[in-house]
Amino acid sequence: MLNNDFLQELSERLARLVPAAEELRADARTKIEQTLKQALSDLDVLTTEEFEAQSRALQRAEQRVEELETLVKDLEGRLTELESKL
Repeated sequence: MLNNDFLQELSERLARLVPAAEELRADARTKIEQTLKQALSDLDVLTTEEFEAQSRALQRAEQRVEELETLVKDLEGRLTELESKL
């Protein structure tokens, strides 16, 4: 059977290890995140925020192209009218 003193000592040692293990876990997580960010950056992978910003910019550009196409068609129609009157 296990001695109470032994269990007490083991418990105290484990309790002292927990903060150290937590610090190691935090350090490891930080290093892993940095490594992943660098690897994704090297692959030219966009973040969600960057992708959404690019998507919004593309939508604005598409809308402007549509507006300009409508304007060009209107101007072509006016030009055709003027040419037919001459």
